[in-house]
Amino acid sequence: MINLTPHTINVQIGNEIISFPPSGTVARVLTNETVISDYFVGNHPGIPVVSRTFGNVEGIPDNNSPILVSAMVLDALKSRPNTFAPDTGKTAIRDEKGFIVAVTRLVAA
Repeated sequence: MINLTPHTINVQIGNEIISFPPSGTVARVLTNETVISDYFVGNHPGIPVVSRTFGNVEGIPDNNSPILVSAMVLDALKSRPNTFAPDTGKTAIRDEKGFIVAVTRLVAA
């Protein structure tokens, strides 16, 4: 499985951990942003507020090789076979600071 995220993905199955190191290619969703207003706090300059729309995904191989991507990329791809994202929800294993150290399952497109 090709990991198209910038991080090692650890999957724990029972007592075993399978690690998928980053491949060096990161799949990303292209975005278009438009400033729609400013948000003012007291006498400070306005903070720009943008509207964002998502476009195509870049960094995906042309074949149907199994790939690991971020949840955002998975949502943008929708129906590519063999595409998975780590499930970082309630079953993820976290350290004492709340950082994910492993996941126990994957989400499919």
